Amino acid sequence: MPLLGRAALIVALGLLVYAAVAGSVAAYRGRRRLLESARNALVGALAATVVASLVLVAALAGRDFRFAYVADLTSRELPLPYALSAFWGGQEGSLLLWLLVLLGMSVAAVLLNRRLTRDVLPWTVPILAGVAVFFAVLLVFVASPFATRAAVADGFGLNPSLQNPYMLSHPPLLYLGYVGLTIPFAFAMAALASRRVDERWIVATRRWTLAAWTFLGVAILLGAKWAYEEVGWGGWYAWDPVENAALMPWLVATAFLHSVMVQEKKDMLRVWNVLLVAGAFALSLFGTFLTRSGILSSIHSFTQSSIGPWFLGFITVVLAASIALIIWRLPILRSRTRLESLVSREAAFLYNNLFLVAFALTILWGVLYPIVSEAVRGVAVTVGAPYYDFFAIAFGLPIVLLMGLGPLVAWRRASLKALGRSVAWPAGVALVVGAVLVALGAGSSPAGLVGYTFAAFVLAAIVLEFARGTRARKAAGPVTWLGAFTSLVGRNRRRYGGYVVHAAVVLLLVGAVGIGGFSTSSDARLSPGQSVEVGAYTLTYLGATERRAANAVELRAELAVERGGEPIGTIEPGKNRYLAEGQTSNEVGIRTDLLRAEDLFVIADSFEGDAVFLEVFVNPLVNLIWLAGFVFLAGAVVTMWPDAREARRLARRFADGEAALARA
Repeated sequence: MPLLGRAALIVALGLLVYAAVAGSVAAYRGRRRLLESARNALVGALAATVVASLVLVAALAGRDFRFAYVADLTSRELPLPYALSAFWGGQEGSLLLWLLVLLGMSVAAVLLNRRLTRDVLPWTVPILAGVAVFFAVLLVFVASPFATRAAVADGFGLNPSLQNPYMLSHPPLLYLGYVGLTIPFAFAMAALASRRVDERWIVATRRWTLAAWTFLGVAILLGAKWAYEEVGWGGWYAWDPVENAALMPWLVATAFLHSVMVQEKKDMLRVWNVLLVAGAFALSLFGTFLTRSGILSSIHSFTQSSIGPWFLGFITVVLAASIALIIWRLPILRSRTRLESLVSREAAFLYNNLFLVAFALTILWGVLYPIVSEAVRGVAVTVGAPYYDFFAIAFGLPIVLLMGLGPLVAWRRASLKALGRSVAWPAGVALVVGAVLVALGAGSSPAGLVGYTFAAFVLAAIVLEFARGTRARKAAGPVTWLGAFTSLVGRNRRRYGGYVVHAAVVLLLVGAVGIGGFSTSSDARLSPGQSVEVGAYTLTYLGATERRAANAVELRAELAVERGGEPIGTIEPGKNRYLAEGQTSNEVGIRTDLLRAEDLFVIADSFEGDAVFLEVFVNPLVNLIWLAGFVFLAGAVVTMWPDAREARRLARRFADGEAALARA
């Protein structure tokens, strides 16, 4: 089995090298049959990678400890789902997963755009194959998941922090997001290389970009939920470098999804869009570099290895080649269309882009500065949460405000008088909400007050847009209000799905401000029968219990909970002692009150004889963050849902373009 796995990866590497070289020759010389052969080699590489992946899955499921990877990351007592999740729990397996997802997406994108990648963008196949070659080289020569050693009686087990249900989905979704950004990058670079810089590459990759962006966004929120429940610190986002590494490409991809609408509508921002695509892809590689280089300390990072320099070199090559290609094609990339007014929807999208990219760059500097400081000056420094919080407020609040203003501003040029009429109702709602919050005492957090006021403005603007559109559809024909609403959304899924996503961002903002600015906490050392009060809650320690789980010994502190003097149940924080791994993890106790929109969050720091040391938090509105994830997913699905009318319109546009190309 190890030989089969290694052989499959060697075959995949050979096919990918052929696809990259033959595809480049075919694209340069215009040889269709050779390009078809390169495409078939890409498909063959996917098949070989699937074989290698199945070998690793079988080894993990069967606890085949001849595989060093299986022995290092599983044990006989480890439950099967977590044993299978070890596929992406270690460095070598995660690289194999990356290659598998990359080839699966590449083959699907090429086959679904067969004519485009053959006739108009022939460089797509060799670029995708070239990226895949890098990962195949790592798997064959540097970090093979099929290395063997003398079999052992039992494995060393999986990191306890990874033995969590969210770790069954968070890493694969994260990779789908990271890897998915390769598709728009490859098509954009192929468009430049092929001198076809119209919007065809954008149309071909729009849903791929949306899908990658959605996967990455959901993965970030799942990771936040994992951190909230597993790490045991009472928060949901700590500005950890690896958390930031996932956020940066998401921010840049968000900017691209907004600015690309300006290119499609007004034929503007061509250079900016290809820069954003290249930047998002490079940042996705940078995130992988951070987890595998060993240059920083993070709960998300793999141990020190030789992979880091390889990734750093590949990122350098990608950036250098992309920038050189963009500069080479600047004469045909530049658009003749210019921004007509600073008060227009195009301008709002541009402002939005500038804030998003500026936020991503400040996060990037916060991640890089400690590394640069230690490398150049030999001084270890830390960039803490205050730095990120400052820029999150400085850039985040204008972004939120623009989410509300953008839909209300006309294309090309808007008069200030017309804009005033459009924003009157949302602004009125925002002022009323702000006044109510001040009356309730929320003025103690000025940034939170402004954030909530802006959130009210955005939600009011979204409701207004839906109401106006539905009313217009209702007036246009004899339909019900529900029919008018569904028809409105169905006729412009991208626009109204985007509004739903904006609503999700507002919910996340409200939840983040709630837990960040208005949570309460207390520490206590309790013996049986003693109590601690936090907010409206009283917790009484009843004693500790110990029980055996599948692969761990669970120690729990049993606490009776009262709210306002009324018993509402019990909560059991504690610790798990994992036997094979020889490690202990915190297991927090969380009691959610949906009616009051708050969590009672309890950490059992340590047990000492009969006593327990507790940290207790009351986190208001935190569940809006998780609700935002569902709303975000719903909006993204609406945006990506196939539209037959749009497909016909694009087909006509492509037919006209091909006819013009043939005449030329």
